Amino acid sequence: MESLTSRMQGVQSPIIPVVGELIKNSPGTISLGQGVVHYNPPPEAIEFLPKFLAEPANNLYKSVEGIPPLLTALAEKLQTFNGIEINGENCIVVTAGSNMGFMNAILAITNPGDEIILNTPYYFNHEMAIALAGCRAVLVATDENYQLRPEAIAQAITPKTRAVVTISPNNPTGVVYSEAALRQVNQICGVQRSSAEGDRGIYHISDEAYQYFTYNGVKHVSPGAFVSSSEYTISLFSLSKAYGFASWRIGYMVIPKHLFVAVKKVQDTILICPPVISQYAALGALHAKAEYLQSNIGAIAQVRQVVLNSLNRLQGLCSITPANGAFYFFLKVNTQMDAFELVKRLIQEHKIAVIPGTTFGMDNGCYLRVAYGALQKETAQEGIDRLVQGLETIIRS
Repeated sequence: MESLTSRMQGVQSPIIPVVGELIKNSPGTISLGQGVVHYNPPPEAIEFLPKFLAEPANNLYKSVEGIPPLLTALAEKLQTFNGIEINGENCIVVTAGSNMGFMNAILAITNPGDEIILNTPYYFNHEMAIALAGCRAVLVATDENYQLRPEAIAQAITPKTRAVVTISPNNPTGVVYSEAALRQVNQICGVQRSSAEGDRGIYHISDEAYQYFTYNGVKHVSPGAFVSSSEYTISLFSLSKAYGFASWRIGYMVIPKHLFVAVKKVQDTILICPPVISQYAALGALHAKAEYLQSNIGAIAQVRQVVLNSLNRLQGLCSITPANGAFYFFLKVNTQMDAFELVKRLIQEHKIAVIPGTTFGMDNGCYLRVAYGALQKETAQEGIDRLVQGLETIIRS
């Protein structure tokens, strides 16, 4: 039979299902793989569901960009937490998760063959979306602490560049970018826009899915709040992480008003409208008491310290970069072993799962992403002990 060819052959396969299959074949494995939290949505999210059911017309399609009450609540949240004012220059679009927001943005601002700058290590779904759109990811290495190198970003710009992507707090490294670095990226995009011909300016796509997850007094900064940035900043947000909303599929994006028609075309084609029942749940979640986020993220901060204390036993075997955000650590393992082979052995021989760094674009060494958001304190200790023992056994054998 003749094999079919399509653009999908150039897109990497998602790693999470691959690792999930290995876990399934090794019962009892503790996963430090997928980036999810261990807790449930707030009760307010469930309490809003009867409001959805009470409206007979809720079985019909709703506005492509989201239901008005949710848009209003999100505008208030953006003003209060992010310092982003929704005005005549920008607007909110509710999406089925922030991954969809990213896909919306790429399709809205590019033509096939255009370039998007990703900082490595990148988030794999970003690289996949760029390939799906027929565009090219231009990779710019971060520094030894996984911080941005604005001068390298500027040097990577070509006439085909359409956007620079930043993720802060970062997936997969957990680092938080400084306000100064994010301002530099915005300035690079702003300068490029002012000198561009026609509509060929450069956007700053800021992925802020982990905005609430910061530690040790570190503060999250939203580039969309910078003065005069509304014209070229695209901000992506998600309820999946902080509100335990992974399967509800609700995210949102703040975009320049001039992109609204293009983004609506993309979303109407793929989705028509975000699931309305999920939007009601999201509206309820935004009404949750402040203690919900404080207590749950506080518990993850405790897990983080357990993980960090144990990882410090690997000094000499691994390089562990300080990370004050998200719920990840990104390890560089001092070995010539292939990262995926190491992941397989950790699962099969030590019943502990992590994600190989190759899926994040790190091919120049052996890297592992350790995710700790899905674990409670007791399980975290057992899991991280397995990882430490497994790495010591495998690398030193």
